[in-house]
Amino acid sequence: MSSEIFFQDATRLAELIRNREISPVEVVRAHLDRIQAVDPKVNAIVTVADDAMKAAKAAEAAVVAGHELGPLHGVPFTAKDSIDTAGVPTQRGSPIFKGRIPDADAVSVARMKKAGAILLAKTNLPEFSYWIESDNLLSGRSNNPWDLDRTPGGSSGGESAAIAAGMSPLGLGTDLAISVRGPAAQTGIVSLKATHGRIPMTGIWPRAPRRFWHVGPMARSIRDLALAFSQLSGPDGQDAFASSTVQFDAGVGRSQDRQLRVGWMVEPGFGPVDPEVAATVRAAAEALKGVGCFVEPVSIPALERDFALDVFNRLHVMEMKPAFAEATAGHGQDELYKMAKTMLALPDTSMKDYIDAEQAAERLRDGYAEYFKNYDALITHVLPVPAHKHGVDTFTINGQTVDATYLQGATVPLNVTGLPGISMRFGTSKEGLPINVQIVGSWQAESTILHLASLLESVSPVRGQHPVI
Repeated sequence: MSSEIFFQDATRLAELIRNREISPVEVVRAHLDRIQAVDPKVNAIVTVADDAMKAAKAAEAAVVAGHELGPLHGVPFTAKDSIDTAGVPTQRGSPIFKGRIPDADAVSVARMKKAGAILLAKTNLPEFSYWIESDNLLSGRSNNPWDLDRTPGGSSGGESAAIAAGMSPLGLGTDLAISVRGPAAQTGIVSLKATHGRIPMTGIWPRAPRRFWHVGPMARSIRDLALAFSQLSGPDGQDAFASSTVQFDAGVGRSQDRQLRVGWMVEPGFGPVDPEVAATVRAAAEALKGVGCFVEPVSIPALERDFALDVFNRLHVMEMKPAFAEATAGHGQDELYKMAKTMLALPDTSMKDYIDAEQAAERLRDGYAEYFKNYDALITHVLPVPAHKHGVDTFTINGQTVDATYLQGATVPLNVTGLPGISMRFGTSKEGLPINVQIVGSWQAESTILHLASLLESVSPVRGQHPVI
């Protein structure tokens, strides 16, 4: 029965709990047992919440008493260790913050709990949430459950690995340039980076540069993303970017009143792409055509004029470097890992380059706006290659050698522009690794891309596959 529990999605677990077919105690226990069984190999979990079983017993009592239940009542969830959790350490992947225990939950955590979910554990990340591999001096390196010699990505790599391996059905990650969508692609799960400001960043560090940071749900089903997003979105009166009052309907299977228009592309504008990955994007496009969408290959000239990764690099260093300097002040080099040292050593962007990059960001926003005059969504790759070996610094992709930052080529445009995107699996590499595609929407069009993702999920050739550990 335990194995039947820990690979159920959150929506199904909530239904079973409401119908009294299973208890919250059984669900939490199954996941704790799963953590004990597989996490020594994966190293996704940083801290298990001490009161998870106490909360499960309280949730069970509420069911027995016939109380009104939230949509996620009794369902465990995990959160990246940069997201504040009251009474549970939030250490940000650094010895500098070892033992740090917040007094209050981040707004995203509080909203999950309000929906009835139970905090199970905190998950691993790179130092300060800043890199494409989840490794740090405090809690070590996380491994990909599909192949332990490979990375589950970063910066929400511990979260992606935990969900893929059945240690958690649902989680919270953060995304500066790649960090919920890339890890989801490397482990074959699903994730949503919503429109910037849809989910408050209150209680999450670092906040700089605030206009690029997002917090978002990660799961194993599209309906779980929709359900979590419906609970997480909306202003909180603290994060000024979180000002949207647009209501979101968690239903993703509803009919549309017209044929949806979808474009797809893998290049140019994103950097080189592996042929296997490109073929998966084409297959996803054909699948959407098969379920009634109008689909055709497209290009976005703005992405060819201004390479979004270069724009991002020129902008974010000026804003993020001071945050790193403040956090590390008074601490020795032995307390700093690779990326803090790298960030602090980067040269400042000149004012001219910064202003040029700001103007380029505006052109990118305009370019996407022009595209979305004619289309409802865009299908691209998430990563140019499947999950890679640990510690790789350069890649040869389709004959071109690039550094590791190029893994962000197709994800970072959505951070620069603030547009929403979903990462979901639709293929498998010749080495048996997941390949995800990215569904991009216009501003606040989460309903549209969730609907398209649910259509893709229904015809996916890889639906229901899990790693064997």
